[in-house]
Amino acid sequence: MNLRSETRNIFYILSGATALALGIVLFLAPNKIATGGTPGMAILLNYLIDLPIGSLMLLINLPLLLVSGKMLGKLFAIRSVFAILLTSLLIDLFGEILYLQALSHNLLLATLYGGIAVGAGVGLILRGNASAGGTTIIARVVAARSQYKPGQVILAFDVFIIVASGFVFQDIERALWSMISIYATAKCIDMILTGTLSEKVVHIASSKAEVLSQKIIEQLGQQGTILTGTGLHKEEEKTLIFVTVEARQIGLLRDIIRNNDPDAFMVVMDAAEMLGRGHGV
Repeated sequence: MNLRSETRNIFYILSGATALALGIVLFLAPNKIATGGTPGMAILLNYLIDLPIGSLMLLINLPLLLVSGKMLGKLFAIRSVFAILLTSLLIDLFGEILYLQALSHNLLLATLYGGIAVGAGVGLILRGNASAGGTTIIARVVAARSQYKPGQVILAFDVFIIVASGFVFQDIERALWSMISIYATAKCIDMILTGTLSEKVVHIASSKAEVLSQKIIEQLGQQGTILTGTGLHKEEEKTLIFVTVEARQIGLLRDIIRNNDPDAFMVVMDAAEMLGRGHGV
């Protein structure tokens, strides 16, 4: 076990648990807006049986961890237990002991900021190589024992929470607000885990790969890779240039291709994550 790595994991978990707790206490719960996973379930149950949200999250999560501990791995399970205990404690501390009040009762603001805070919290906990519990654990168990994928299981639970929130709060608009909150949470988790890369991945199929490569190096200073192969018709040779450029340089790259090989075929994709050569760890 690497001490430096584990210290970083603990920092992520502490930060994530705090953000998650504040998102629930300051925005979502007081405005009757549910979010995905265990926090959403706990918010709904809190409205029905009036038990603290943090305690309800603990009651939901710990049995799931006990059942799936072997599947998650020892260290991951230990970090997850720590993350769940800390999150539950902070939610009840902020809400039941410190009595923190909602920062806003505007539903749009509460939905967006609550979703962002919860997403940041879950994303940081995941960056700490732990789980915030709930549907992620259930998804792993179900995926291991069935043909369903984890994403499908999580989506099914989120849909259930959205529909249930409409019945529990007796207000269909709350379900619609909950849907927006879950979307904001998901986007924020993606941003935390993959970053906000401005780079684009570009594939260029060209018969003048050498010329284009030289022009790209001269005008953009980018390094790339030239791949050679055959098309679906095996007698047809293909040359493919693979390069990553910043989004603002796509126009210049397009001009280079248009001026030097009008027949070239260019495909542009978003870079979800980049490692090496100064990117990532």
